[in-house]
Amino acid sequence: MTAARGGDGGAVPRPVVAVGHRGDPYRVRENTLPSVRSALERGADAVEVDVRVTRDGVPVLLHDSSLKRLWGHDLAVADITHADLSDLTRGGVPTLLAALRAPGPVSDARLMIDLPDSRKETVDTVVGTVRECGAGERVYYCAGADAMLAVRAADPAAEIAMTWQSLAPPRPVLLEAVRPRWLNYRFGLVSRELTERVHRDGYLVSAWTVDTGRSMRRLVGAGVDSITTNRIDKLASELRTDRLRGPGA
Repeated sequence: MTAARGGDGGAVPRPVVAVGHRGDPYRVRENTLPSVRSALERGADAVEVDVRVTRDGVPVLLHDSSLKRLWGHDLAVADITHADLSDLTRGGVPTLLAALRAPGPVSDARLMIDLPDSRKETVDTVVGTVRECGAGERVYYCAGADAMLAVRAADPAAEIAMTWQSLAPPRPVLLEAVRPRWLNYRFGLVSRELTERVHRDGYLVSAWTVDTGRSMRRLVGAGVDSITTNRIDKLASELRTDRLRGPGA
């Protein structure tokens, strides 16, 4: 599927970016390397992963603040060492370093790093790991304004998708400080009017988290630039079908 985009208001057809949410979570446990690989194999252009930091400062792929939901241990990630985490999950929770250096399709994949912990020390550790791996060109960051301000302070060149959960536009002073490339909206907020306004302001629009074909088609019709989904195979199929039909079909 394509959407009309362009900061000057012109219609510039461009493929919609398909983003796997935490990998391919309906098939493989979220935020694991097998889940990231599965998403890429099923058509993801990029994969969103969540990153937290252990007590001893190791960034790992995990959305929740604790291990309870996914791994059955009622322990906070921030309270345990990486060695403890590895033992408790039998190595199932990968480090960010391992994800960035993974062989095969993951090695060249675009990763959208979501930062649920906006503390400066956490953000600095994550951004530093990306820099250490030389992965700045294939990584971009998403989260709310506080975390993205910390990312911008840590890396003036970082690509940012600032999550915004209001129909009211971000204040100009915030946009000037964060300098996002994308505004990242919950999909229910997105309309053609919103995408046109954001594009006029010179930003791209990403939408999350979209799991039905009807919503995927609506968002593409509204002109979004990126869709994040738990059902990457469904999104890839929708995009492929639309491209086969061709423009104006």
